[in-house]
Amino acid sequence: MGQNYIHLWRQNKKFGFAEGIIITLILAILAKFIACFPFLSIMGQLVIAILLGIAWRAIFGVPSEAAPGINFSSKKLLRFGIILLGMRLNLLDIIHAGPKVLAIAVINIVFAIFVVYGLTKLFKVDQRLGILTACGTAICGAAAVVAIAPQIKASDDETAVGAATIAILGTVFTLAYTLLYPVLGLTAAGYGIFSGATLHEIAHVIAAAAPGGKEAVDLAVIVKLTRVALLVPVAIVIGIWAGRAESRNNPNAAKTSWRDIPIPWFILGFLLMSGVNTLGIIPAVVTDQLIVAAYLLIAMAMAALGLNVDIATFRRMGLKSFAAGFIGSVLLSGLGFGLVHWFGLA
Repeated sequence: MGQNYIHLWRQNKKFGFAEGIIITLILAILAKFIACFPFLSIMGQLVIAILLGIAWRAIFGVPSEAAPGINFSSKKLLRFGIILLGMRLNLLDIIHAGPKVLAIAVINIVFAIFVVYGLTKLFKVDQRLGILTACGTAICGAAAVVAIAPQIKASDDETAVGAATIAILGTVFTLAYTLLYPVLGLTAAGYGIFSGATLHEIAHVIAAAAPGGKEAVDLAVIVKLTRVALLVPVAIVIGIWAGRAESRNNPNAAKTSWRDIPIPWFILGFLLMSGVNTLGIIPAVVTDQLIVAAYLLIAMAMAALGLNVDIATFRRMGLKSFAAGFIGSVLLSGLGFGLVHWFGLA
């Protein structure tokens, strides 16, 4: 009787849609709970949500009726989450950090994009997955992957594998930074700048900078958010490049004009919310709750991406991109360490 009820419930499209959203919500909440544990806090809610989604699919499978709700979480809720995440950024903090910090962020982003993308071409990774891996390494992890994906018309598989790859890479490097901190010879401020300039997710940056104390964490977050803010121009430039590349590869396609450029409006929404936070229009208590909501929505999107990752597909598509991202991240760490010394911030 119970099985028949479940079958009829799933047959209803509305219920199937709701089921998909409920699964991602449960995984996002569970990820937040798990991230409260000392060791697992290094990974952060977003990374854990992706891994839980992968595990759920491998163990329980994903009902086909739930697919529309899962896709809604991975696309629509993600955009709302990124817009709200703008409340995390105070543009004045970036200005007060000074031109050296901005210069380090810009140099690292440009370096990482070109180097990682070049490595993916060397390893014969699919072009779109290569771009996603490069942007995730360079800017802000899985959030950058899912923000850039529509700009280059990446498939769900490419997006999911790219996000999972960057999530795992960031966790590995966070652990490495924590262990290396005592031997790097950097001041707390220098270590914070180094961590914020080179690690993948905000959660990774906070966890890695923690051994340096409050000063290291505060500076790390400011530098990291400077990189996050640069997601806007990078997404637009990649959208222009992708449109022109498509026109070259398909001569019969209509020529791309400025009106055809895929403007990532939700990222501009992120920048708008950053402006609202900078002006202090919304009370701090409300701002804090909006940031929690933003991470919940993005975690639901990450769980949805994990639910779309098939282990066999990851082995087939993800291993080479992981290798490229790993080598690129090592080189980025070396560059970041050198720049902190070069600019006299060590």
